[in-house]
Amino acid sequence: MVATETRAITGVQTLPERRVVLHDVSWETYEQLLADQAGKRVPHLNYIEGALEIVSPTQEHEQANVVLAWIVEILAEEWSIDFSSVASMTFKRAALKRGFEADSSYYFQNEARVRHKKIDPDVDPPPDLVIEIDVTDDSMNKLPLYVAFRVPEVWRFVDGRVEIRIFRNGSYVNVGESLALPVLTSDDLTRLVAEAQTRTVLAWRRHVRDWARSRRRATGPASDPSL
Repeated sequence: MVATETRAITGVQTLPERRVVLHDVSWETYEQLLADQAGKRVPHLNYIEGALEIVSPTQEHEQANVVLAWIVEILAEEWSIDFSSVASMTFKRAALKRGFEADSSYYFQNEARVRHKKIDPDVDPPPDLVIEIDVTDDSMNKLPLYVAFRVPEVWRFVDGRVEIRIFRNGSYVNVGESLALPVLTSDDLTRLVAEAQTRTVLAWRRHVRDWARSRRRATGPASDPSL
């Protein structure tokens, strides 16, 4: 069993994040734990062939996740990109002996395929984008989970920076620009997250919206009446 503590996101040390990794856990035990936790927002459970990670996020973990989720949704709205949020929905496949609950999950390219339906991870596509907040030194490496499910894009918040990773040729490649939200870069994401620490929520959200509109004017269709 491994417990880890947080690194501060904002420079202020907080209480340790409760993150435990158990080994030699059967698939049946994992499914029973999921059933016991049904309807509860926390903890998050991630499973890879007998290794089970149990995560109870801290305040700074949740705040970073909320900020990134707001960025996704504001930019998608301003750039007229349809999306569907499935938050931290459980994606598991017995055949793979793997399951995950990302901090946030979104459909973009496959939004129409899952629109207004109950998603079945065994037959439906995985989320097009998952967000992972990593504020611990020894958390489980979840990229193999996302590889198994062939998740197209992963954002990882680590050490105050947002990495964008794209699934290519069986692994994840660290790239500079998002696939789900073209034009958006890892530098943009990192800066916007940092700016959330210096403004009120409403002022920051207006700032993100203004930035998104300025980028749309520079790169989007000139005929867009909202601009």
